[in-house]
Amino acid sequence: MKILTFGASNAKSSINKALARFTATLVPGAEIEVLDLNDYDLPIYSEDLEKEVGRPPAAQAFFEKIGAADGVIVSFAEHNGSYTAAYKNLFDWASRIDQKVFQDKPTVYLSTSPGPGGAASVLASAKGSAQFFGVDLKAAVSVPNFYDVFDAETGRIDEPSALADLTAAAETLALQEAA
Repeated sequence: MKILTFGASNAKSSINKALARFTATLVPGAEIEVLDLNDYDLPIYSEDLEKEVGRPPAAQAFFEKIGAADGVIVSFAEHNGSYTAAYKNLFDWASRIDQKVFQDKPTVYLSTSPGPGGAASVLASAKGSAQFFGVDLKAAVSVPNFYDVFDAETGRIDEPSALADLTAAAETLALQEAA
């Protein structure tokens, strides 16, 4: 099973990228591809620009990566209660290719932050709109206090409650493959 995973942030040391990568390792037998949003440099979306330049190759490449996966794990970073500008812009461009950006792929949504909120606001927003963008949402998990539960040396979360929630979410993708 090919799992595509990414943190919806362009921060080089994104904790959401670390969370997404770790969670993908919990999918039994998964072949994991980790995307970096920095590889999808795009101008700020506007209808006028789209009419002028068409659809940029980076947006098409992102859309095709999702299409080639058996499942997707994305972890949303929260900037001022919403998506990061980098993710929102990439998503906007990809949605012009097809509104069903996630192409009905089984998907796990995650979020985390250094504080107790766990980026729950952006996760709630993503969950609320998932049905409109071809997301077959299997699970959604917010992990608060990331630095308290993540071991940077091992790249793992061993805190029992968070690990149980992430394992259960990851296993929904493996169950999808078995069905």
